Amino acid sequence: MGYTIYDIARAANVSKSTVSRVLNNQNNISEDARNRVMKAIEELNYQPSKLARALSSSFDAIMVVSRSAKTTSNNPFFSEILQTVAEKAEEENFDVILQTAKNSRDELEKCITKIKEKMIKGIIMLSSPTNEELFKQLDVFSIPIVVIGKVEGNYKNIFSVDTDNYHDSYELTKYLIEQGHKRIACVHSPLEYHVSMDRLNGYKACMEDHQMPVREDWMIDGGYNVEAGSLAARKLILGGNRPSAVLATDDLKVMSIYKTATELGVSIPQDLSVVGYSNSSFNPFLTPSLTSIEIPVRKIGETGANLLFSIIRKKKPEAVNTIIKTEKVIRDSVLKRYTYNS
Repeated sequence: MGYTIYDIARAANVSKSTVSRVLNNQNNISEDARNRVMKAIEELNYQPSKLARALSSSFDAIMVVSRSAKTTSNNPFFSEILQTVAEKAEEENFDVILQTAKNSRDELEKCITKIKEKMIKGIIMLSSPTNEELFKQLDVFSIPIVVIGKVEGNYKNIFSVDTDNYHDSYELTKYLIEQGHKRIACVHSPLEYHVSMDRLNGYKACMEDHQMPVREDWMIDGGYNVEAGSLAARKLILGGNRPSAVLATDDLKVMSIYKTATELGVSIPQDLSVVGYSNSSFNPFLTPSLTSIEIPVRKIGETGANLLFSIIRKKKPEAVNTIIKTEKVIRDSVLKRYTYNS
């Protein structure tokens, strides 16, 4: 007799999602429920790997791969993307398995395990590392993978949904130059992901194209959280020959600069003009309002999820790489300067 996840759930007196969480070694489950599930598996003479195969025939699932918690903590982009993907999965009657990892090796091993156990029918990756070795090793398994971010390599089963981060940073920097700024800094994220590298490179290219100084001490790594960003902002503001303007490459960097400027008595935009990226609910509460690139997070999530489910249904995608348009919104955080030494 072939047992299914429903048989295991019924024997353990738990839901099928609880069985799934036990199977995936997730922590959000009580020890009592875990023990009952494992006892049911044993009584029905099933090893977890066999149960996984039964699981794949009983319901459909996709896996969402996020970065490690240290790089996503308090970052609203990831929570909003995940929520959007989960809503779409529910419409499609798919379950969602959320995976995080300690490092790239751990991430690869977890992905391969779930693919081999036939637990998932597709993967959405919420970030794109500059080192694409992970993509190369997953591509051979012929399972559709949609990356929220840039993908540079050529793969058979990997597709991307992204914004034009290089162009957007170029345009924000250009706007500062058009307002008379020449001393422009950039507070960016660590350069291990394509998005961070592209946004920094867009800034540098624009500065060089307009014969503006590109100073190493004005390109500061602001880490992954507000605390690290605040240290970067303090270094920038308190350093000698402070710039007149700064590009912040994500909304956490924006928050860090606004917070630090207030603490140090630096006025935005009178003392320091700020431009950045906006994709979260707190930006409308910033004073002054931020001149920014508006990231359509929900549209990115919906597009990525729709693409994955379309491929799962064996529909050939129109493009390997999908670029979502953004919008530059001019608000009050930039002061127009008129003197040469601005």
